[in-house]
Amino acid sequence: MKNLGEIKDLNQRLHFFSAINDSAKDAARFSVKDNICVKGFEARAGSKILSGYVPPFDATCVERMAKKGYNFIGKTVMDEFGFGSFGVNTDVQARNPFDEKRVAGGSSSGAAVATAVLKDHIAISESTGGSISNPASFCGVVGFTPTYGTVSRYGLIDYANSLDKIGLMARSSEEIRKAFDIIRGADRYDTTCTENGITDSKKKKLVVIDQLMHGIDDGILASFEALLAKLEGMGYKVERTSLDFIDKAIPAYYIISMAEASTNLAKYTGYKYGRQLDAFTKKYNEFFTEAREVFGMEAKRRIVLGTFVRSASVKERYYTKALKVRALLANKLSELMKDAFVISPTMPIMAPKIDEAAELPPLQAYAMDSLTIPPNLTGLPHVSFPYDYLKGMPVGAQLVTTHFNDYALLDFVGKWEKSFDYKFKYNL
Repeated sequence: MKNLGEIKDLNQRLHFFSAINDSAKDAARFSVKDNICVKGFEARAGSKILSGYVPPFDATCVERMAKKGYNFIGKTVMDEFGFGSFGVNTDVQARNPFDEKRVAGGSSSGAAVATAVLKDHIAISESTGGSISNPASFCGVVGFTPTYGTVSRYGLIDYANSLDKIGLMARSSEEIRKAFDIIRGADRYDTTCTENGITDSKKKKLVVIDQLMHGIDDGILASFEALLAKLEGMGYKVERTSLDFIDKAIPAYYIISMAEASTNLAKYTGYKYGRQLDAFTKKYNEFFTEAREVFGMEAKRRIVLGTFVRSASVKERYYTKALKVRALLANKLSELMKDAFVISPTMPIMAPKIDEAAELPPLQAYAMDSLTIPPNLTGLPHVSFPYDYLKGMPVGAQLVTTHFNDYALLDFVGKWEKSFDYKFKYNL
């Protein structure tokens, strides 16, 4: 790459790449989140416990991009195993390109920053509860999370299998659509991946759910109301409705995701997977404890809570009930969106400063996902797009539609882009 030196210099400040491919070409560049495997490049998923793991294969999405002539440029930093909303739960924190003292969002922090600073670039990322929409909003790029099962998860280091979705970030909906058509489709290595057709059922009605508007920063709320007025001027009809059940999305999500995360992380014992100790004379408990001590605090918290909700004494009370909540919410949202999109701000606050985000109590940090969790919990496709700039910082809105109607979201954003100019501080 001609500007490799510039990219490396900026990376020293913003920390968006965990590894850079020195042999990448300039044209058609794509990056890959650190929990997605690229042959020959370390895949840590933001965790010290996977330090030194170099996959001998490419994830399906990476292989498909390479076959279409896209050039892999680097691995992007992230919260450890995807556990976080601000990109601070890892040893190296990405910085927001609009204000380096602020977070880039999480868990796909590096992917959003890379997209915001690099021209002609696509970021392959992953979302469990908002890990694409969140950083896309904070960094002023388009973040697309497709219907669960449309993109193969083969080669993804899982957080929560029933919630993880590989998606994309870019500077325009057109770039995302091109890449989506490349990476989607059935895969013999992933039985949850489907060949279902993707539709483009356009809607002229936008629904705002009252409960989702609670707790939103006043500046964002005023800006969002102005957005709705603009969209009405573009021919959309805005309706407001109540959906009482939606407030159960956050507890249901965290119960399910933590239960699945604790199961997935159980394999990192130091024997076959994870940190290798080679101290086989130690007793099992001592060996196991030492091998797993490098997990970060948030990872340990989720392992403990996830193991608890799966235990026989409380499984019915928490985990099974959470699964029922997810099914009911999916039905309610699908019914609501038969003739409409659901629209909301993407995040309830502006990007906080890094030190402020790091000090947030866990429950307050989890509450920041109130707008992104409902579509992620139910596997619905959604997209975050920039629509305003407040005090020099980008603000994003999130649009949600029914399962497999993914193209309609990208068409909506494409129409919006014709009347709104995205701003980028860097254009490498």
